[in-house]
Amino acid sequence: MKKLYLLLCLLFPVMTFGQSADSAWVVNNYIKKEVTISMRDGVKLFASVYLPKDKSEKHPILMERTPYSCAPYGKEYRAFWADHLIQYCKKGYIMVIEDVRGRWMSEGVYADVRPFNFNKKTNKDIDEASDTYDTLDWLVKNLDNNNGNVGVFGISYPGFYSTMASLSGHPALKAVSPEAPVTDWFVGDDFHHNGAFFQMDAFAFYKQFGFGQPHPRPTSEAAPTYDPPVHDSYQFYLNEGNIVNLTKIAGDSLVFWNQMMAHPNRDDFWMSRNARVGIKDVKPAMLLVGGLFDAEDCFGAWNVYKAIDKQSPATNNRLVMGPWFHGQWRNNYGNYLGNVHWGINASEWYAKHVEIPFFDYYLRGVGSVDSISKVTMFYTGENKWRHLPQWPPADMQPTAIYLEQKGKLSFNSPKEEKTTFDTYISDPAKPVPYTADVNFNRTRNYMDDDQRFAATRTDVLVFQTDTLTKDVTLAGPVVADLLVSLSNTDADFVVKLIDVFPDNAGYNDLQIYEDDATSDPVAKYPMGGYQMLVRAEIMRGRYRNSYSNPEAFVPGKPTQVKYTLPDVAHTFKKGHRIMVQVQSSWFPLVDRNPQQFIDIYHAKVDDFVKETINVYHNQSKLILPVVR
Repeated sequence: MKKLYLLLCLLFPVMTFGQSADSAWVVNNYIKKEVTISMRDGVKLFASVYLPKDKSEKHPILMERTPYSCAPYGKEYRAFWADHLIQYCKKGYIMVIEDVRGRWMSEGVYADVRPFNFNKKTNKDIDEASDTYDTLDWLVKNLDNNNGNVGVFGISYPGFYSTMASLSGHPALKAVSPEAPVTDWFVGDDFHHNGAFFQMDAFAFYKQFGFGQPHPRPTSEAAPTYDPPVHDSYQFYLNEGNIVNLTKIAGDSLVFWNQMMAHPNRDDFWMSRNARVGIKDVKPAMLLVGGLFDAEDCFGAWNVYKAIDKQSPATNNRLVMGPWFHGQWRNNYGNYLGNVHWGINASEWYAKHVEIPFFDYYLRGVGSVDSISKVTMFYTGENKWRHLPQWPPADMQPTAIYLEQKGKLSFNSPKEEKTTFDTYISDPAKPVPYTADVNFNRTRNYMDDDQRFAATRTDVLVFQTDTLTKDVTLAGPVVADLLVSLSNTDADFVVKLIDVFPDNAGYNDLQIYEDDATSDPVAKYPMGGYQMLVRAEIMRGRYRNSYSNPEAFVPGKPTQVKYTLPDVAHTFKKGHRIMVQVQSSWFPLVDRNPQQFIDIYHAKVDDFVKETINVYHNQSKLILPVVR
């Protein structure tokens, strides 16, 4: 997980000459104040407020609520000049960052993804929505020269607090932008995807980065961190052997880690922490933002947007999805991810044409939002923005593509009646890596990485089309629909949708005989035959019918495993091929399944066994959102 890393980059950026000039401008034109704000139950929250010195007009308030600290504390200024937030300062916004309840300099008891409280009857009945209400009420009544209009935004965990802010009901709140919002930590964000435990992100976040350490009283000091003894993540997690050993390292003080271990299925604990449950009658204008290649909270942006449209249909609701990793739209560059280039700076375009005009219109009353469509979507492959009235687009048609014999992948309905299948052996002692490289922390580039390394393994099934004779554009959710049989009682299934580039793909040609010292083979990755990951997702097989009531597989019995992958917006260009890979481990990104129907969080090392898995041809397919 990169949330705390992004925080450090925000607070302590490497400054260019231009940023240095901007930093001086902010310091000379803004006054910083640190304030405490009383909540309805008497708990005091801490906030840093940056007030423009300009008194020629009243100014709007733009706020972020965060568990990652409103640092720097004291006289130093936050680095608004490091990214496009400097534009808000140049326009005179009052910038507010608040430590949420129980974190850093704020009082109270912290709760991860605190559930929305439907029955706030007394001053003791609080949640993040009520804390937002009380904060906004204080700000508009106590900050000099404000115009009474407030916006809230935030990325990742602050995106969750933005969603909760939209439910506060305060009349001053005019616009909210949840960006990659943490939304459902069991189904699709961060720590679980379809019930499978994303151990790297969870362990790094709570133990390595120290987020899970309790804050019994307000503090400006960071929590202690943990440095694993092995910096090869694949080897570290393999050496630890099981989740039990990670829990021993985590210790008793990491409350939420231990809560996760106590709730392996989607029970009331998880369902109450689904940020969508309180979405109803949302008043402010909403701008949902996310990255197509966000390794952490891709699920949240798509699904908060969909929940608002469904549960609060009168809300002014917009969606923007770009070709970004987690939070990249806040950076000043958005030209590429890993080896794949987009041809434009998508982050710069977004800030100029969407986010800043959105807040300017609703908070300052200037400009227009007429050019901001209901849906603003970047289609990779063709590398163009499209402006749409709905999502998925009206001309999208769910279309099956079938897994056939001899590694074929075809849109044609199968005619073969004979039952055939491909077989592989899933060995927990040799799990399929999620990336070819040796890394310490989880990478962000794996989301569009070259998948040739996996295609060579005997425990990865590979299916691909013939060379495409015309463009194929996908826009919407992808459904994996497999028919499988197992030799044991449980398994995971990872399905990858891949764009195979032509063998003579143009850019990043590597001159292998280049003697020029300036030649950088890392920067010039050979793109011919590149297998670009477009979308991948895992399903823990026991949850194929219900996240709340897991079921064992019957050994040898053909069984359907059907689940939905996050949406895609991608054009497979003429001359490319579509590929699908199927495997049963994705390590160490996801914990290993012992491949027995037992409690995985408490499985012993010797519970992990090999398994023979059959994937049946023709009856196994993907349902692709093809634009006609």
